[in-house]
Amino acid sequence: QEHLVESGGGLVQPGGSLRLSCLASGRIVSGYVMGWFRQAPGKERELVAAVNWSGFRTRYPDSDEGRFTISRDNVEYMVYLHMNSLKPEDTGGYYCAADRSRVEFHTAKSNYDIWGQGTQVTVSS
Repeated sequence: QEHLVESGGGLVQPGGSLRLSCLASGRIVSGYVMGWFRQAPGKERELVAAVNWSGFRTRYPDSDEGRFTISRDNVEYMVYLHMNSLKPEDTGGYYCAADRSRVEFHTAKSNYDIWGQGTQVTVSS
């Protein structure tokens, strides 16, 4: 059964950094596009980063301004989201997701088939 488990969220001060981790079942890691989504309070879930199956191609929404970096380690079955210069508006639930279609890259959450349970990130002083 395919599944995803996120970890690494927490409380961080503005300007700080966090690394989120997503442990994926082996079948997911082998070929699917992987994405990280953020859902801020009262807002829609939105893509913040995506990476193709090899890890060599990525996509980020313009609003991230280079603060986020997605990576994957297919040997360890892990997908990571490194977040720097965090702002209060980065607060929300962060979700790891897999897109079975392997299209590079869907941005809508409806295209992602498998979801983790999420990890909370709170940026506050």
